[in-house]
Amino acid sequence: MDVCAKLRGILKERRIGHGGTLDPMATGVLPVFVGNATKAAQYAENSIKEYIGILRLGIITDTQDITGNILETRDINPDIITPERVKNIMREFTGETEQTPPMYSAVKINGKKLYQLARKGKEIPRPPRKIKIYELELLNQENNKNNLDFAFRCRCSKGVYIRTLCHDMGLALGCGGVLYALRRTMAAGFREVDAVSLEYIEKNIRETGDYNAFLRPVDSLFDQYPAFTVPTPEAERKIRHGNPIKTRIPDGIYRVYAPDGAFLCLSEAKNGVLTSQKNFF
Repeated sequence: MDVCAKLRGILKERRIGHGGTLDPMATGVLPVFVGNATKAAQYAENSIKEYIGILRLGIITDTQDITGNILETRDINPDIITPERVKNIMREFTGETEQTPPMYSAVKINGKKLYQLARKGKEIPRPPRKIKIYELELLNQENNKNNLDFAFRCRCSKGVYIRTLCHDMGLALGCGGVLYALRRTMAAGFREVDAVSLEYIEKNIRETGDYNAFLRPVDSLFDQYPAFTVPTPEAERKIRHGNPIKTRIPDGIYRVYAPDGAFLCLSEAKNGVLTSQKNFF
């Protein structure tokens, strides 16, 4: 939300939202939605994410990352905690699993955010949540004389806490672990190569006043779906009034465009009827 607040001042636009929270220590891709595009933020939040992180073994903290208070340290035998063993543990955490949210999180239980309770020294039972980790790959063992660090790549569903993943893998290895560093490399289909920095945006607006250098059309979020152009102005009128139209296209989700090429909505075709799911006009 700090990023959104900064952009409101730069772009002079009140309607700005983001597509998925990053922990304060994390860096990387943050999809931001401006103006009418804020209607699409929910789709980014539910998208697959990809991260590059570093697991540091031998430490347990209250936040499950390196920024927290150290609760316990354990000696590690590098002859036992080998890259091959770490790979085997990662396989156990891949797929559909359950994860218990950390106390230091914004998850609400009985109307209270967990981190508010954690700051008061309280810990309460949290029901586990279903998550999916599509890929969990060991990249390399970091060269660090004082600590045993492993870099990894994780491709996962919404709701996965990477620091909790590190904590749980550390427990599974028998030595404890924390998240030492984290960078989100993909969110909502956008990668680092697609991103720009806040500094770039501010400089570009100040020097040129041109938004088009970094703002992408809202339909770029839905590139995975086929495009459908409504055949007549009458069909466009019906869509703009919230009415379904008859079609002969296969069942599925479509990006729907007006005859003049304007992006209208994300719609679902089913049994010969095209119904809007979200309008962007």
